[in-house]
Amino acid sequence: MRIMAQVAMVMNLDKCIGCHTCSVTCKQAWTNRNGMEYVWFNNVETRPGQGYPRRYEDQEKWRGGWELNKKGALKLKAGGRFKKLLGIFSNPKLPEIKDYYEPWTYDYKNLTDAPLGDDYPVAEPRSLISGKPMKIEWSSNWDDNLGGSSEYGDLDPMVEKTREQAAEKVKFQFEQTFMFYLPRICEHCINPSCVSSCPSGAMYKRVEDGIVLVDQDSCRGWRMCVTGCPYKKVYFNHRTGKAEKCTLCYPRLEVGLPTVCSETCVGRLRYLGVILYDADKVTEAASSPNEHDLYEEQLGIFLDPEDPAVQRAAEEAGIPYDWMEAARRSPVHALISKYKVALPLHPEYRTMPMVWYIPPLSPVVDALTETGHDGEDHSNLFGAIDTLRIPLEYLAEIFTAGDVGPVRASLEKLAAMRSHMRAINLGDLPDSSIAESIGMSPDEIEDMYKLLAIAKYEDRYVIPTAAVGDAERLEESALPSDTCSLDHEGGPGMGGEGPFGGDSGSTVADGRKLLPVVSVENFQLSKDRQTADQEEN
Repeated sequence: MRIMAQVAMVMNLDKCIGCHTCSVTCKQAWTNRNGMEYVWFNNVETRPGQGYPRRYEDQEKWRGGWELNKKGALKLKAGGRFKKLLGIFSNPKLPEIKDYYEPWTYDYKNLTDAPLGDDYPVAEPRSLISGKPMKIEWSSNWDDNLGGSSEYGDLDPMVEKTREQAAEKVKFQFEQTFMFYLPRICEHCINPSCVSSCPSGAMYKRVEDGIVLVDQDSCRGWRMCVTGCPYKKVYFNHRTGKAEKCTLCYPRLEVGLPTVCSETCVGRLRYLGVILYDADKVTEAASSPNEHDLYEEQLGIFLDPEDPAVQRAAEEAGIPYDWMEAARRSPVHALISKYKVALPLHPEYRTMPMVWYIPPLSPVVDALTETGHDGEDHSNLFGAIDTLRIPLEYLAEIFTAGDVGPVRASLEKLAAMRSHMRAINLGDLPDSSIAESIGMSPDEIEDMYKLLAIAKYEDRYVIPTAAVGDAERLEESALPSDTCSLDHEGGPGMGGEGPFGGDSGSTVADGRKLLPVVSVENFQLSKDRQTADQEEN
């Protein structure tokens, strides 16, 4: 057993209202720079929809993730070293700017400076890349709220797969439509194909917390990582010639704060915590020949932090005590391994993603209520889950490689929780058969309810800070004259500040010595950054 710890995330899709606050705050904090206009480390997709970039899930085209060779061993879908060497100066498997969207602004100056005339002046769109007038044809939120679904809905790769297996279960007539929101960030996979695809070794997975990062000094801009990532969450900065991606806000995590997208989430749908896993089992689990088994295989590599054998192995592996305590209280571990209501995003890519999702149940309840039946009654809900608007086959294509069983089991647990808690809130005696039907006890249902419905801040985000013995090394004690590898023109450091955002790297005096300012980005200190690019121009 080789124990490793990973910071992971779970999102409850029942709570996502599609407000895009997470996207905007992430954009402001991490990609508000020239060359990153089209980059969204966090984006919220309406499903059904093509996603961002367009049809990123079509791995027959983009060749992301892993597949099994004839001997049953893992190999990169985009090809091995020899194939990469042959195409190292020309990579044909990259999404083009039209697949993301050509970022634009509007010629507002024409509105204010246009001479007096008979026609009203307009602010025509201009490309932020070329500066020339352009026609707007696509954007990251083009599918928002089923916009254009009658024309573009059939282009969703998951709709195509669902129809292959379930005939016309996905229809786009108004009275039969369904939708839900799917927020996406980098999956920080246990078996990341982007890391294995990088020729220069710039992509790496941190040993201490499993976060996947890009070493900006080592990156040579080969862009193989963009091809290798099946989720297309690695982006190329055309200004700096470097690859960039979600960092899981590691400067915030190191001081015990949640990611920016989690902190600002209106629906409070995100959970952060520690997962322990056995690194020796990863290759075997990812090599399962049956794609339907990949979900259970990944569950099998996760370890129980309450197990004495696991605790001893963790101590021998040097995992700090506070990390083990965080693993015991981890909401992510509870939702994934204990209650088994969270599911991985596209396990068939064999990357072992570590951002999991609780599938949406709300449309089931709403649709039942509209028919005149009690939408909260468990007997109605259990019978309706298979037949109502969001087809289980569609959800299964997204979360369990097409296996309907785990999706149905997750939704049944959510339905049972609603019925059980409804009885308690109305002062009735809960039906014990509800808990028995899903293999849970009433106490477990109530504990799951507390976590999903009314969990407080400290229950949703159980983040271990850096080990006390390592604190001095992680402190920002550098003098202003020191530089950071990210502090280059157009780089993430933005120049003039330390590596962790506004006011980072500066010091204050307390009468005895210089003390470092806390290394946490905040919106007041970063307000000058918002117009930095414009001031340069």
